[in-house]
Amino acid sequence: MEEELKCPVCGSLFKEPILLPCSHNVCLACARNITVQTPDGETPVQSRASGSSDYDYLDMDKMSLYSETDSGYGSYTPCQLKSPNGVRVFPPAIALRHCSLTCPLCHRSVSLDERGLRGFPRNRLLEAIVARYQQNRAASASSSSSSAVKCQLCDRNPVDATVMCEQCDVYYCNACQQRCHPSRGPLAKHRLVPPRKQAAGGGAASGGGSGGSGSGGVGGGDGQQPPATARKPATCIDHEAENFSMYCYSCKIPVCMKCLQEGKHAKHDVKTLAMMWKQHKCQLSQALNGVSDKAKDAKEFLVQLKNMLQQIQESGVEFEACLVAQCDSLIEALTRQKAKLLTKVTKEKEYKQKVVRDQITHCTMKLRQTTGMMEYCLEVLKENDPSGFLQISDALIKRVISSQDQWVKGALEPKVGPEFDLTLNTDSLLQTILQLDFCQGKAVEAGSAVPAAPLLQLEKCCTRDNSATLAWRVTAPPSSAIEGYILELDDGNGGQYREVYVGKETVCTVDGLHFNSSYNARVKAYNAIGVGPYSKTVVLKTSDVAWFTFDPSTAHRDIVLTNDNQTVSCNSYDDRVVLGTAAFSKGIHYWEVCIDRYDNHPDPAFGVARINTMKDMMLGKDDKAWAMYVDNNRSWFMHNNSHTNRAEGGITKGSSVGVLLDLTKHTLTFYINKQQHGPTAFESLEGVFVPAVSLNRNVQVTLLSGLELPKNIKQ
Repeated sequence: MEEELKCPVCGSLFKEPILLPCSHNVCLACARNITVQTPDGETPVQSRASGSSDYDYLDMDKMSLYSETDSGYGSYTPCQLKSPNGVRVFPPAIALRHCSLTCPLCHRSVSLDERGLRGFPRNRLLEAIVARYQQNRAASASSSSSSAVKCQLCDRNPVDATVMCEQCDVYYCNACQQRCHPSRGPLAKHRLVPPRKQAAGGGAASGGGSGGSGSGGVGGGDGQQPPATARKPATCIDHEAENFSMYCYSCKIPVCMKCLQEGKHAKHDVKTLAMMWKQHKCQLSQALNGVSDKAKDAKEFLVQLKNMLQQIQESGVEFEACLVAQCDSLIEALTRQKAKLLTKVTKEKEYKQKVVRDQITHCTMKLRQTTGMMEYCLEVLKENDPSGFLQISDALIKRVISSQDQWVKGALEPKVGPEFDLTLNTDSLLQTILQLDFCQGKAVEAGSAVPAAPLLQLEKCCTRDNSATLAWRVTAPPSSAIEGYILELDDGNGGQYREVYVGKETVCTVDGLHFNSSYNARVKAYNAIGVGPYSKTVVLKTSDVAWFTFDPSTAHRDIVLTNDNQTVSCNSYDDRVVLGTAAFSKGIHYWEVCIDRYDNHPDPAFGVARINTMKDMMLGKDDKAWAMYVDNNRSWFMHNNSHTNRAEGGITKGSSVGVLLDLTKHTLTFYINKQQHGPTAFESLEGVFVPAVSLNRNVQVTLLSGLELPKNIKQ
């Protein structure tokens, strides 16, 4: 309510408020401050608040009329006066200095007449309300400061207490009483009474403290404890007039003499209140001493941990420097060895080059001699004089034969080859570097070591289709328990090894390998000390051709599979898709689909797809399938709903459709009855593909996998 009693100009409570024609109020002194002069004859601008309507002052007066009995003030019309007989008359025009006043709330302006601010009625009702409000506030503040008792459990800014527990002798506000002293359980019998008023001049009861500072005595806060004379002795719950004098050891509560006399606690073990008070104080002190010792140990432990943080930082920096130095020494040794090897290669290269250069020089000289002799012999053959020719022919024949003998076998063969007869095998060294790791612990106990290399059990290692199973065992009992094994396979092309299994089992099956590929496999063991050496490598070759069936787990719900998932049909008139169980990413693969039933000339589709292709439409409608759909007369290739390469010739019952997926050339080709149908259907195929078929209820087909490649492949 206080905000409604404040002047909108000065922000303080109203003083001598006057009522403006717009029904808003301002202080008389504030009205003087906001009154402004206007030029002669100029009407003040009618300002208005946003969203309000324009009314003239007469309308505003009509809307603001209240009786004096209702509001304490009468109506006021600034532009009219009343004659003694009650008739409204217009005042005579007098040359005055024009002044205007603008309401600070609605921003309406009004011109002042010759009476000035005295022409506005004084709101005596509002003035009386303000005076009454100020009196009540002063009385409330005086009463609160002199007699209010503060809650002893409020953490900050304690509020007035509403109840006091006579047994606990603690003052609570409503919130603290609900939270700390509920009226249930063991506290249900405690008596809650209204708080006693504080004596004049005294401190706050039970820990209120001067000015209500901090927590009360119950929480052990900073509030002042009440004086001893202010505390009322605790009384018995059952006998309010009796004070506690004994302590029932069986019930663990204080009791009065009447409780003992009435027999409720007569047979219980009872002790004096003073003795139990001292005994419990002693127990609490001992418990506090134990907690204090633990707190002291905790503080020392925290100091130890903080020191350890610094030690870890320093040790880490030192260890990093040591590691860098060790690796740098290895790099330096490798660099020196690299220089030596390069020197050997340079010497070998220079030797080979020298031999080849000498052979080039020798061969060039002999070739020149032979060429000169040939040119001379050709000139002699042109001689027409028989006698002259015969004089030198014998000698020339001998020279030619002798020159021919110079080009014996091996004379025109290089003495050295371009290849270097040097082999650098870095596999073992590279593997050692890759195995370079830290050993846990500063020192290894005597007799402890990493596990020995496991022994692969070749009789249990086998392959099936594109899966491989490996088994191994430990050759010797390890000095330290083996924690697990690491199985590694290469990529099937002699590339880098990768981990495919880490665990404690000694048998592992790896699925999803490439068909017609040879994989190198090896295994090693590890324990708490470190990782042991690798076993011998075993080569596992997957199946040359892919044996697979249709996959019921990914098929559309309308698909029906029989014959061990090799025959497929459909319950729907719409096309539905079924995929194969094999996935291909490399190699050449060929399979066929035999048409078991073909009614009403439907157009089934055959091809390959991604695993996430749409299953409720014809194969090839989306961008995740590549297919050929065919009827009884012709066929089309389709991918991403694009139809291409129409070809004549269709299928009937008993026909076979072949699919050739060549991932070495990244192409897809189709066959009908063992003959290639149309050109190569799709090119630039990359990724993983699964066999796929789409059909409706008019078709039933059977899958034939594991077939050899067709003979008549068109290039």
